[in-house]
Amino acid sequence: MASDKRDTSVTGIYERIYRAILDNRLKPGTKLVEERLAEIFEVSRPRIREVLARLAHEQIVELFPQRGAYVAKPSIEKARDVFEARRLIEPAVVRRLTQNLTPEKLARLREHVILEHDARKRDDKRAIIRLAGEFHILLSELAGNGELARTMRELSTLTCLVIFLYNLPTATSCRDDEHELITEAIAARDARRAEELTLHHLEHIEQSVKLESVEESVDLEDVFKF
Repeated sequence: MASDKRDTSVTGIYERIYRAILDNRLKPGTKLVEERLAEIFEVSRPRIREVLARLAHEQIVELFPQRGAYVAKPSIEKARDVFEARRLIEPAVVRRLTQNLTPEKLARLREHVILEHDARKRDDKRAIIRLAGEFHILLSELAGNGELARTMRELSTLTCLVIFLYNLPTATSCRDDEHELITEAIAARDARRAEELTLHHLEHIEQSVKLESVEESVDLEDVFKF
């Protein structure tokens, strides 16, 4: 059994599982066995249940009576709903950020874009997709509306699951300059341009969705072995 002496609070375990999902170490459809997770994190099963309930509330995990918890597997219909919601919400996010931009916020955006470029240079596909999702979460956080940020975190995570589940080819689903272009439009305080670029970006990703998925089994202890 892997022993981890780091944060074993509900929030700490939640963040580790959440990060494992974004990194695609826990793939869509993976069963999250309550007993095994309790052993791995060396905590009680009620604590694991609380973590799984939180993830389920955010639609990252699906709970089935008599079957247990599984990493969410968004359907094609669900994926389309997610993109529709993002098309409605994200223009408001970038518009609000453009209006409330500060040098510090712009610096954080540009730093994140650099991280994305570095991941592409390494051809680290997991990091590319995770960082791409985190870019949109960062936009919403910097915009300064807590409800928008909470919603965008959920939608961005579901988008990552869609990408992993339907095996989107990163090279064509997300051009390496799209986030940089959005950032520079925000830097120029050109809200209309930032909104247009964001919508084009989302359309580009959605059009790349493939219907095929690959079933793989995952050893939970291996995922959290550090």
